Amino acid sequence: MSSRLRGIGGTENGAVRTPRINPEDLGDIRVALPPLEEQRRIADFLDAEFARIDGLVNAEQRVLDRLTERRTAGVVAAVSGGEHTGRRASTLAWLESIPESWQEVRVGLMARMGSGHTPSRSHPEWWVDCTIPWITTGEVKQVRDDRLEDLHETREKISEVGLANSAAELHPKGTVFLCRTASAGYSGVMGSDMATSQDFVTWTCGPRLNPYFLLWCLRAMRADLLGRLAMGSTHKTIYVPDLQMLRIPVPPLNEQGKIVDAIRRQNSRIDNLTDKVRRQIELLTERRQALITAAVTGQFDVSTASGRNVTDGVSA
Repeated sequence: MSSRLRGIGGTENGAVRTPRINPEDLGDIRVALPPLEEQRRIADFLDAEFARIDGLVNAEQRVLDRLTERRTAGVVAAVSGGEHTGRRASTLAWLESIPESWQEVRVGLMARMGSGHTPSRSHPEWWVDCTIPWITTGEVKQVRDDRLEDLHETREKISEVGLANSAAELHPKGTVFLCRTASAGYSGVMGSDMATSQDFVTWTCGPRLNPYFLLWCLRAMRADLLGRLAMGSTHKTIYVPDLQMLRIPVPPLNEQGKIVDAIRRQNSRIDNLTDKVRRQIELLTERRQALITAAVTGQFDVSTASGRNVTDGVSA
């Protein structure tokens, strides 16, 4: 390799350097050059096979979209008591109807609402011996796909001193949290005692409310939260007064647990199918690249290739 190829895998002052290729090195690259007619055949062959593979990828992507829609619709149906026949019109903006025997209750009447804070960075002594898990917007990526319910790990922690000298609160395990700023609308359940930044609101549920039922209600109403309550054109923010008035459908406590279990079973089935479809797309993408390499390096004769085997190992 030429010494003029710089920055690959190297670091400078602790920072990873972006790989760079000196333009002069590009003039030294040699490639196999078949006759012009053969070049045309290769290009035509690849165009045809790319169209075939791209069609399969597009079909798989449509399946992914339908699975996502089915998952979302299933959650909404579950938390709105879709299996009940005797129903009445809902006063909630995100639901059409609920069972006649259910109530629609403000969350604050069944759970203690809390918030978070950031200890001042101007006091470095408050950021020593940090042991308390501290949820920030960096954790949203863990719950963004709605697969994870319980959050156990946080990127940052705060100290006992920082907690004592700020408005941050230590919330008990099982507390539900909702991001209300940059990544607004995403939610989870604390897997241990944790604190949060000011970007979150929390609900510590009382005896009438299953925290996981509340979690799936929050996830079911995300589109409504963002569409009706979130403010701002670039960075959406849901303001605390709106969240204080948040209402959800409330079945009996034992039914809440059954609904949560049903959601988990449904999502597990759909997530397994989703993972398989995504793997198919990965394989098709890999095959597309492998086909380019094989064709331009003469590993097979494109004039005799039928194309029937270019997607071996990948089901449509």
